[in-house]
Amino acid sequence: MTTLLVIAKEPVPGRVKTRLTPPFSPRQAARLAEAALADTLATALDTPADRHVLALEGTPGDWLPYGFEVVAQSPGGLDERLAAAFAGCTGPTLLIGMDTPQVTPELLGAGLDFTACDAWFGPAEDGGFWALGLAAPDPALLRGVPMSVPETGAVQRARLVAAGLRVRDLPPLRDVDTAADARAVAEKAPRSRFAARHQEMTEIGIGTGTGIGIGTGTGIGIG
Repeated sequence: MTTLLVIAKEPVPGRVKTRLTPPFSPRQAARLAEAALADTLATALDTPADRHVLALEGTPGDWLPYGFEVVAQSPGGLDERLAAAFAGCTGPTLLIGMDTPQVTPELLGAGLDFTACDAWFGPAEDGGFWALGLAAPDPALLRGVPMSVPETGAVQRARLVAAGLRVRDLPPLRDVDTAADARAVAEKAPRSRFAARHQEMTEIGIGTGTGIGIGTGTGIGIG
């Protein structure tokens, strides 16, 4: 049974994409996060898999399309939450975050094909990773990997290799963390909800809302 697993945080102002503020307000950052999440979920549903699962921190909203199983994220650091998400899956599983709205069904479909490998690794341009696929989900492969540091991706990939897995790489993608990232990703996916929302924010002027951003600055992406 193949599983396409998305890990995400409810797009609540002040709790997502805090590194976008400034120049965006917390409300604007949350709306960009919601658009990225909606794009990601739609692309995931367009990718054939036996299960489509959303590991969510928070409460589902009207951005959630029909067809997803929703499970709550476990407590703990990001490595523990990713490990727990994999623990709930049996059979080949591809995990992605919500920070790459430019992702395509073709990329995700490739990451679910384990014919010639045991693991897929999708590096992010910031040193993390946007995708991780395991033919046989093993939570131990993620626990203890330092997250949200420049070497996250390198450490995670080395962990896979050290376990004796045949690892193949997906193309690197850029996460949406900063305003520069948002602009670059919108240009990469001009027909996406994210690009439309980004254009809307730019046209009306950014930073027009108020509020205090809190949290880790993740959406969640991975790593």
